[in-house]
Amino acid sequence: MSTFVLVPGFWLGAWAWEDVTRELRAAGHDVHPVTLTGLAERADEATPEVGVATHTADVVRVIEDGGLRDVVLVGHSGANQPVTAAADRLPGRVARLVYVDTAPLPPGMGVIDFNDPGTQESWRKRVAEEGDGWLLPAPAFDPAAAADADADADADAESLAGLTGEQLERMRALCTPQPFRTATDPFERAGEPAGVPCSLIATTFTPEAVRGLAATGNPLFAPLAAMDVRHLPTGHWPMLSEPGALAALLDAIACG
Repeated sequence: MSTFVLVPGFWLGAWAWEDVTRELRAAGHDVHPVTLTGLAERADEATPEVGVATHTADVVRVIEDGGLRDVVLVGHSGANQPVTAAADRLPGRVARLVYVDTAPLPPGMGVIDFNDPGTQESWRKRVAEEGDGWLLPAPAFDPAAAADADADADADAESLAGLTGEQLERMRALCTPQPFRTATDPFERAGEPAGVPCSLIATTFTPEAVRGLAATGNPLFAPLAAMDVRHLPTGHWPMLSEPGALAALLDAIACG
């Protein structure tokens, strides 16, 4: 049995992990899906001050308050910062970090900086026009709009691959605006979590692409070189599009 802490990416809550949680528990694991401050059932806790430090503290609290050890800490997409920072703060408690269609960022970079200029511009416009200057509204998750060449990276056709109409409707109903500081706060950490092995589950890109990026020598991609990389070909939301396959990969990583 392994202990999993599952941290969702932008706009999601613990609800997004329901099917994965069920599969992992059926396999005998102890599983703790997380809802971060200001999201989903905690939406009323959102304030302009909620940022990466807030979400890092959420993850740390789940592990410390639960007395959890040998944790397999899983972060999807924009959760890359809080899971990496939490592992920094909890030496000896995290057995492995697993990044789902994401990777750790270098110091000084925010999640928004890793997106293409078009997406950055779109995010800032949505925050200003629809989010009172501090909330990033969820995408429309509309396959028709996703066919547009100018669609945001978080809602383009490749990102939405594998999602059924029912799943897209559920996302539109349950996703909540993201406190924008969690996207703009720079990562303030000294380096990779000491002694914590890392795995990457690539869904919208291939292991070959990961290895190619790592080989460029660009410091942004340097952490990829030492990672255990697994492939789950689907869209950016595998906990919804392929929950059984994602749970099986997590089980294999934990038991491997």
